[in-house]
Amino acid sequence: MSSSILYTGKTHTTGGRDGQSRSDDGRLDIKLSTPGSNGAGTNPEQLFGAGWSACFIGAMTHAARARKIAIPADTSVSAEIDLGNGDNGYFLQARLTVALPGLDRDVAQSLIEAAHQTCPYSKATRGNIDVAFTLV
Repeated sequence: MSSSILYTGKTHTTGGRDGQSRSDDGRLDIKLSTPGSNGAGTNPEQLFGAGWSACFIGAMTHAARARKIAIPADTSVSAEIDLGNGDNGYFLQARLTVALPGLDRDVAQSLIEAAHQTCPYSKATRGNIDVAFTLV
């Protein structure tokens, strides 16, 4: 089995949750703030949700193409990423709400299930955090 690297995202962060993060190409240059603070920046949980939801739409599009189905132009994924603290320390959990307007519910559900098998974010989190999907 061979593999190849398709892309490497490079970022440099200073100051942790109250710092700044920049990409090597300058396209990302953001302030970071602790969740729930009055800081002007975003936080890792929001960034993770944005990345996962974008990737998940790509995975659903790929699954739809393989089934010769047109994915709706107004397809969307809303991600909620929880940062929690329990007996074993900090943890993440996620809820993804998927909208595939106009598609039959069974077809839409099959696209979600297929995407969850192929999306790299889904693969990375599988078995590591609680994840729930809702089709709206």
